[in-house]
Amino acid sequence: MSDALAQRIGAALDRPVRDEVVAYAKLLGEEAGALAVLFYGSNLRTGSLDGVLDFYVLLPGPQQERIWPRVSYREWDHAGTRLRAKIATMSLAQFARAASGKSRDTTIWARFVQPSALVWEAGERSRAQVSEALGAAAITASRLAAAAGPNSGTPEDYWSALFRATYKAEFRVEKPGRENAILDVNADHFDGLLPLAWQAAGISFERRDDLLRPTLSEVDRARILSWWKRRARLGKPLNLLRLAKATTTFDGAADYAAWKLQRHTGIALEVTPFRAKHPLLAAPGALIELWRRRRVQR
Repeated sequence: MSDALAQRIGAALDRPVRDEVVAYAKLLGEEAGALAVLFYGSNLRTGSLDGVLDFYVLLPGPQQERIWPRVSYREWDHAGTRLRAKIATMSLAQFARAASGKSRDTTIWARFVQPSALVWEAGERSRAQVSEALGAAAITASRLAAAAGPNSGTPEDYWSALFRATYKAEFRVEKPGRENAILDVNADHFDGLLPLAWQAAGISFERRDDLLRPTLSEVDRARILSWWKRRARLGKPLNLLRLAKATTTFDGAADYAAWKLQRHTGIALEVTPFRAKHPLLAAPGALIELWRRRRVQR
């Protein structure tokens, strides 16, 4: 990573966040024996504590689970406020490998070229490792943007091409133009990032006013697109595998579902011990209760 990109990543990691978020991250990091905790998502941008806070908890040592990350949901009362969080946990080593594009994953580098904040770390070495990983994510994403984007265009044209490609590879439905919304709400984050990432990636380019033109050889373009096609083919199967795993390993799944249900319908279903322990087995009974209460509600 170049010095210029490293400075850019370091400044982004220090973006201000609410004290409540820092306290939550400290709790999660210390309980897990983690190296670092990243905060990301819409609440980072808005500063709101409503909804669900998104954290990545990064652990020391090698990755223990083959299908990662492990996802959980948790509620915590702090300073008179109930905070809700969705927590993804994996090793920092695997996170860094995925960010660099060395794994088959299509999500980590595309997610973390977007804004995130380092809200808790075990020490300066951990901070340096996270910064290096996020720099690698920017470089990985910028390479695909150069190969998948137009011959010449604005930075937004290249980032849009990148996000369209990754959305298509993942098992999720995004409204057309979702990539433009991401760029619009995070304009400050992406402003000037692409040239720095290309320089760090060793991709030369020409600049004319607001237009950029990467000077990729046909061999380099084909190599990058071949790298991407191998991962894109596995994108949906990997996402399905992770969803299947989450049905049995999503800690706090019943609490999360109950909170989402109340938020959208106004109906509060009790999370009984059985529902908490066996969310799939309890789902039919919960649906019947919901149906009955919605009839009364009408």
